[in-house]
Amino acid sequence: MTKTFRTLDDVDVKGKRVLLRVDLNVPMDAGKVTDTTRLERVMPTITELSGKGAKVILLAHFGRPKGRDDKNSLKPVAAALADVIKKPVGFADDCIGEPAAKAIAAMADGDILCLENTRFHPEEEKNDPAFVAKLAELGDIWVNDAFSAAHRAHATTEGLGHKLPAYAGRTMQAELVALNKALEAPVKPVIAIVGGAKVSTKIDLLENLVTKVQALVIGGGMANTFLHAQGVKVGKSLCEKDLAPTALRILDKAEAANCAIILPVDATVAYHFEANAPSFAYGLDAIPDDAMILDVGPRSIERIHAAIDDAATLVWNGPVGAFELTPFDKGTVEAAKHAAKRTKAGKLVSVAGGGDTVAALNHAGVADDFTYISTAGGAFLEWMEGKPLPGVEVLQVK
Repeated sequence: MTKTFRTLDDVDVKGKRVLLRVDLNVPMDAGKVTDTTRLERVMPTITELSGKGAKVILLAHFGRPKGRDDKNSLKPVAAALADVIKKPVGFADDCIGEPAAKAIAAMADGDILCLENTRFHPEEEKNDPAFVAKLAELGDIWVNDAFSAAHRAHATTEGLGHKLPAYAGRTMQAELVALNKALEAPVKPVIAIVGGAKVSTKIDLLENLVTKVQALVIGGGMANTFLHAQGVKVGKSLCEKDLAPTALRILDKAEAANCAIILPVDATVAYHFEANAPSFAYGLDAIPDDAMILDVGPRSIERIHAAIDDAATLVWNGPVGAFELTPFDKGTVEAAKHAAKRTKAGKLVSVAGGGDTVAALNHAGVADDFTYISTAGGAFLEWMEGKPLPGVEVLQVK
């Protein structure tokens, strides 16, 4: 990702048919869009291209349809997008063939058209060359603005980049610049906070991070697996005991890479997994056999704050406790607020991503104070794991 990639600054789009891959996979209820965050994210690229006189042709998937299926149509999403961007958005009821070609032929410079769900065709996910060729006939250039789908080598996320001149949209560009600042070329020292329920879903992530960061805070249910591996009794806490050897291997790898691992030194425990259950702070040598660790304890929060104070760059994925239940949100909220305060003071570059992480930072009321928050989910995780992303690789200047 440190290689250069082509952006909209490198192309004159006036009068061009621009196939713009966007993420329109928004939550819907009874045919209405319930959260317009992703529509707002794609607005800058759409309005810039339209304003420069391009014919803007939107490509997107929606849901996981098995063939054509009205409940996964992009038609209501296109209408919601028009409300967000304050411009008309046309709609074609297929993404290839006559319906698409006819609608595109009728476009004037600056017009915006949304094509129907690309996943109505199974060839999209297969990156089928014949399907890619049919799509490529509809455009002069391809712009990818869907980082969230960049880890998939599909026809509209990667295949088109081999058939048409390829560029990053503004949302993709912002994401790549932020991620480059976080791990590829960061200001050191770098700290990562990784939480969540299970080690099993984040083995690759942890193994990559210990080679890239100077300190790694491990929280959430996954911390219990590391504590168990070190002989700590964790009672009835969520714990993948069979992964103890994996946890020890990661600890050894961190030591060899000179990465400090910061595990909880105390815990907030309860006897019931429910909001406002009576809770108690215990040292790790005194966790009751019939209790569960549901958050880090006060001394652990102080250690996380100290680690953030020592860092110039922070990468965050996953809450450090059961943040969806009060009072077990305290560790996550206090760490988030501390990171936000350091960021606002200009002392920290803070990049966070992943579904639970975004929800936790919104819950803490500090999402807008971080340097960058990725809503990309799987793509953000694979990037943190050090894996190449096909939809990004194809944009790079060779």
